Amino acid sequence: MRPRRHAARLLWPAVLALLCGLFTAPAGQAAPAAPPPAPLTASAAEPPRRTMLRNATAGLFLHWGMFTAPAHYDCASWEHAVTDGGWDPDYWVDEARKIRASYIVLATFHSRLGYARPWPSAIPGSCSTKRDILGELVDAAAAKGLKVILYMTDDPKWHDEKGVESLDSAAYSAYKGHDADLTTRAGFGEFSYDNFFEVMRNYPKLAGFWIDNDNEYWEQHGLYEQIRRLRPDMTLSNNNEDTPIMDMVSHEQKTGMTPPYDQPSAIWTPLPRLTESCYKVPDTGSWWYDGQDRPVSTGLNVDRYIANAGNSVRSLMDFTAMADGRFPAQQEKFLDLMKDYLPPIWESLHGVQGGGFLYGGMQPGSWNDGAYGYLTVSRDHPDTTQYLHVTTRPATGDQVRIRDNGYRVQGVTDLRTGERLHFDQRDGTLTVRGITDWDPYDTVFKVRTAPDREGIYPAGTVRAGEPALTDGDFTTYTDNKGVLPARYTLDLGRVRPVDSLGVHQREWSPTYNRETFGRKEDSARIKDYTVSVSEDGGTWREVRAGVLESARGIRFIDLPDGLRARYLTLDVATTWSAETVPAYYRQLRIDEIQVGHGHPAGHG
Repeated sequence: MRPRRHAARLLWPAVLALLCGLFTAPAGQAAPAAPPPAPLTASAAEPPRRTMLRNATAGLFLHWGMFTAPAHYDCASWEHAVTDGGWDPDYWVDEARKIRASYIVLATFHSRLGYARPWPSAIPGSCSTKRDILGELVDAAAAKGLKVILYMTDDPKWHDEKGVESLDSAAYSAYKGHDADLTTRAGFGEFSYDNFFEVMRNYPKLAGFWIDNDNEYWEQHGLYEQIRRLRPDMTLSNNNEDTPIMDMVSHEQKTGMTPPYDQPSAIWTPLPRLTESCYKVPDTGSWWYDGQDRPVSTGLNVDRYIANAGNSVRSLMDFTAMADGRFPAQQEKFLDLMKDYLPPIWESLHGVQGGGFLYGGMQPGSWNDGAYGYLTVSRDHPDTTQYLHVTTRPATGDQVRIRDNGYRVQGVTDLRTGERLHFDQRDGTLTVRGITDWDPYDTVFKVRTAPDREGIYPAGTVRAGEPALTDGDFTTYTDNKGVLPARYTLDLGRVRPVDSLGVHQREWSPTYNRETFGRKEDSARIKDYTVSVSEDGGTWREVRAGVLESARGIRFIDLPDGLRARYLTLDVATTWSAETVPAYYRQLRIDEIQVGHGHPAGHG
């Protein structure tokens, strides 16, 4: 695993647009209720190989190789230790099932683990095993409904890790009939390129490749295009950069966010792109087993899992297997906890999308009295079923207050116990009351809602100078192209009541401030703003000014009570990004702006 080398190359995959018909209410009639957002899914053109990733909640990441402690310096001695230790692929598969993983990523052909290949290979250049460890794992996983993805590295610079040369340029040169220095990027690129094809040929059930950045040789020789042609069933994932031909981009773990489990705040790839967060489960140490039983913070790792599900991000959880394949005791303990912890709340984590984004749902993030959490929205019933995950409970009291985003709530139950909870709904806020059974990690409420949202003008009723702002399609967006201040004008067609703006900014930049870690603010989101209104487009008055928080998901700007207008302007004076981060500085992208005219009310 290495830091990002290239700038992100963003890809907006083809998806179904949210379908909303144009509508203008006749004079004297109330505006209609806004329909729920249509579920945004992969288009019919999206290849079937992505289905597993789309449906996945988690994966198991295994950095396990020749230099796993205690280190071995040739594949024969490592293989002997693995076999004598009783390595069994079913153990890994069964442990993966405890975290409800859909796939296993095996990182053995890894630069810091000696470039060992756990499969018999006819290609000289680095050592390989006689035992078909990869094949055994692929078969064991397939028998229990999981997929295996093979990690491939681009980088030869660790060829003499631990003072031992892992790459044999002379043998590979003789095999190829020309000189190839495997310690250079070009030579290693050619060697690893050949291995891609050997593996594709020999393992028809291998599900894909997880690629740690890119090698120039691969790109120059059309590697990915050839994989697409030869094995259209195989997925491709890339670490730390968004390469368009890849099926998924993986984001390596970051630290320093608040709360510490909110890893999605470090993600810079917008939905509906397939994204993954890969992170170490042990608190400290290497990505691979280093000889110690490292501690595991249970709450941190449970809530990372929840946070990712609440943002439509897959959790690729790295466990550090020993040479015999078993995990150290503290990691096994965590896996056993997850085996029992997930089933009662599984419907809120699988078959769902992150709430508060393009899939609809109430507002995630910071709530009352220090509470924090996420929303997930049922894929099968997106208009009537949401799940409220309280990952940090309020500091005081027995209630949670959350912005309802126009959803009329009909019932709230504790998902684990089935207990019905009392709630009130008014002024745009849902308050769930009388909560006494707080879970230490994730208190989950199943929220039933009416099928139609209330108090929000439908897409098409509101027009804008930049049509992407109000077209109901989250795959289109408005780009200020670095120009600030920026003005966005909305037209309601006639004078109507207005009381709020709901702003969906593109999730293409991190939200957490890394200034304490020596890097300035990245967030390309609205900071200082004003809102003005007009009845005729000629006379304007300012009705709100403020600072919009740098946070993921929909953000609300409340307007004065009793306000009526035909035109509204949102003027953005500044964004959060710092001048020292030029990729994001003054760059503003907005997916959608919704206009509210009222709020649902009720209690239960």
